[in-house]
Amino acid sequence: MGGASKEEHMLIALPFPPPTAILDRIKKGHPNITVTYRDLSHQDSFAKESGIPDDVWLPATILVTLSALPSSPDKCPNLELIHFFTAGTNHIATHPIYTSTHIPLTTSSGIHGPQIAEWLLLTSLVSSHAYHTLHSWQLAHRWSPPDSQAARLRSVRDSVAQRLGILGYGSIGRQVARVAHAMGMDVLAYTATPRPDAASKRDRGFIVPGTGDPDGSIPSAWYSGLDKPSLHAFLAQDLDWLVVALPLTPVTTHLLGAEEFALLARRNAFLSNISRGQILVQADLIAALEAYVAAPEATAQRPQSEASVVSEAAQQEMTVVSEAGRGVGGGKKGLRGAALDVTDPEPLPSGHPLWEAPNCIVTPHISGLSVMYADRAFQVLEANLRRREEGEGLINVVDRERGY
Repeated sequence: MGGASKEEHMLIALPFPPPTAILDRIKKGHPNITVTYRDLSHQDSFAKESGIPDDVWLPATILVTLSALPSSPDKCPNLELIHFFTAGTNHIATHPIYTSTHIPLTTSSGIHGPQIAEWLLLTSLVSSHAYHTLHSWQLAHRWSPPDSQAARLRSVRDSVAQRLGILGYGSIGRQVARVAHAMGMDVLAYTATPRPDAASKRDRGFIVPGTGDPDGSIPSAWYSGLDKPSLHAFLAQDLDWLVVALPLTPVTTHLLGAEEFALLARRNAFLSNISRGQILVQADLIAALEAYVAAPEATAQRPQSEASVVSEAAQQEMTVVSEAGRGVGGGKKGLRGAALDVTDPEPLPSGHPLWEAPNCIVTPHISGLSVMYADRAFQVLEANLRRREEGEGLINVVDRERGY
């Protein structure tokens, strides 16, 4: 309870100039905190070396950062809290401060929901409503479509009664659920651990007011588990759209591959990934996208690429599961499309086959950007400063064992 009168030193090391109004707000609300701001905009946001001198790290009791950390714990003996401007901490999971100390780490999870949900809906609708085709007509000053393309417009299916599966029902997943539910979609949630009662379904992290699913009431069904059979039971629920919103951990690395895409092929599902590229086996995703558009005789003649790494058995399994399900494309195989804001690697090389994958939207890890990003990330920090001074538990605390 005595935290309010304790003298603190906050070091803020971020890749943009000082947000004066926000810093004034913090100083006014917490006059006991001395603030030092280091603008790291001159360097790579995730550079391993920050260039911050040892004497700047030394007095800090609170660190606010995107990724900049002292090289070792002995450089920051007074640190009592580190707040990250990211939703996850996989980018520093091997750092000695993460692996060898008990300094509380908090994230800015919860601030990305509005803008990422909008990106997800944008890219999904661009695909389902054939916007690229429509835009090409505008560029050509064409009003009436050629006969060969008119059928595509008549095949547009709206969102009502479609089934959305959200793999990772955190703050982002909850906002996607809120918007999709308003559009008439049925939402299924998947979490690592069971949520058997109302209390366990509540969102206990930071929530942007008026967003998300605070009490967990939107999903019509919840699924959970860290094993493949549990995941497959979820993916087998005839999903029309799968949103991947998981943290990257050893358990989730390459979680989705040929087997999983075969289950999604029952409905020729659309797949969106805004988490990390390494969660998908990209070769298998490319194969699933190609299977949707390729004639059967052409499938075996694909040129050698990352997609051709997929085994013959995996291709057969994808075909069998798809034919056994309710394909929305008249028995078509594979996935009808994908939207990826994350890839493996990043940046994606210009010659990578993912760029040419059919019906695949690729954007350069920008779905989380917003003019409100910094203000909301500081709001998470300020909420924890108040909790810390009042002796309450912090929000958005990283569980080092779980990896998020």
